[in-house]
Order: sequence, then structure tokens, then C-alpha cells
Amino acid sequence: MKGIILAGGAGSRLYPLTLVASKQLQPVYDKPMVYYPLTTLIEGGIREICLISTPQDLPRFQQLLGDGAAWGLRIEYREQARPEGIAQAFLIAASFIGPDAVTLILGDNVFYGGESFQKTFGEFNTGATIFGYHVKDPERYGVVEFDASGQAISIQEKPKEPKSNYAVPGLYLFDNHVVEITRNLKPSARGELEITDVNVEYMRRGLLRVRRLGRGFAWLDAGTSSSLHEASAYVQTIEKRQGIKIGCPEEAAFRRNFLSLAQLESLAEKMPRCEYREYLVNEVIAEAKRLAN
Repeated sequence: MKGIILAGGAGSRLYPLTLVASKQLQPVYDKPMVYYPLTTLIEGGIREICLISTPQDLPRFQQLLGDGAAWGLRIEYREQARPEGIAQAFLIAASFIGPDAVTLILGDNVFYGGESFQKTFGEFNTGATIFGYHVKDPERYGVVEFDASGQAISIQEKPKEPKSNYAVPGLYLFDNHVVEITRNLKPSARGELEITDVNVEYMRRGLLRVRRLGRGFAWLDAGTSSSLHEASAYVQTIEKRQGIKIGCPEEAAFRRNFLSLAQLESLAEKMPRCEYREYLVNEVIAEAKRLAN
């Protein structure tokens, strides 16, 4: 399975911060926002990743992430000249996807908690898998409706009268038919290729699975100034209380065996003296050495 990080868009909801840098390059506590979706893909076992962004922002992402080799990954880059819907990503990255299944994650989404969430990547075979997350303001999102048996029966994009409180987070797993489905989509009234229309087509074919995320799981959409602050506060609280880092690609790559201990040590040695380096050296590397003895 390959992965796409969609990090484009106009960033209007974060103005004037986005006059300085792309939304997905803004800090969420102690790391660039894009580190969080990148880490989610790594934790899911995905090593081939395509990052899509605007022509003006792509050089900044390339400077930050490079070709991914430092983390045992292969990262490619594609331009999104104009934001024309989330599903447009599958057309932009069609040559990257090739014959494979693909995971799309939005660059401003932060996920944390629950091993079953990561197992979904390994268990995926065909069709489409999306998630349902209970929120108090479902009218802001795509909303999935379930029948009495827990089967998804409808999905609506930002409905005025939501049929449930389950929003669809910005992480989607699709088989290779997603490219063909997207090519056959008609733009919505706002002129975009809607990801909800892709999900509805998989539902029509009887190939959509919706996994409800439990109360121990956290999904944060950091796309507005207030939600960016809330996401930073949440990450800070968890990291200080538990002594672990959220959204650390080096650690995720090491735990996924994309990096050896020697390679992780080499990465840490190249970093300036800071809390991030201290965490890798004093927690991740030190723990690995203790377990090896």
C-alpha cells in the first residue's frame, strides 16, 4: 500500500499565519504539523509516500522532509496548482499509485491512540475503509449514518441536519479502483471532486467499511487557529504526562524496523542539542539498548 499526504489548499482559515508558511508547516506544539500525518502513515507500515501541495510550498516540504531516505522511506512530491477537492489527489498522484492500494491522509489531521487503528492498514485487502469518530458538531464534517446493526447506510457532506454524530476523519484507505472512480466523478456545486462522493460510490458497490473509533482514540483537525491551539495543548499534555512524543517519524520508523538502531543513533547525532534530540537519545535509543542487553 502507498500513502498520500494532501498538504495543499489555500490555508484561508489560518490567515494570516499562512502568509508566512503553509498550514501544514505550522507548529503543533513542538513539531511541524506535517510530522503527525507522516508518522501515522509510518506507523501503518507505509514506506512509499507522495506529498501533494501548492507549487510555492513544495520546495519548503522538500527542504523539511527530503526524499525520505533518512527514515527508510521514499517520498515523492506532486503539485496541486488549484485546490479542486480532496479526491483530486488521486488524479494528481495516479502515476505514483500505479497498480497499488492507497491511503490518503489530510495534512492537518492529528491521530493518536489505539493499536487497532494501525492494524487496519495491515488488514486491508480490497474496497474502501474509512472511519467514524463521534463529535458534538457533525455539521462541520462528512457524516456517516448507521443502521441498527451498525452498518453504514449513508454519508453526507456537511449536512444541515446530521443523521448521526459520527464524522469521517481525514484518513481513507482505498483499493486501486479509486483512480477510475475519481476520473468518473462530476464536480460538486462548489466545483470540487468530493471525497464523500468517492465513499458513496464504494458504498453503492457494497465495498465500503466504516470502523468506528472508540473513546480512547483522539482525532484533532488543526485547520483553524483555535483548533491548532487546541491540538498543540493536547500534544503538550500527553507528552509531558506520559513522557513520550506524538508525531515523531524517527521513532515510528525505528519501531517499524525501517531504521536500525545504528541509523537512529546517527540521525540523532546530526541534530542540534534540543528536547527533540534528548528524547530520541535518552528515551528511545536508551530503552532499545537496555532491552538488547
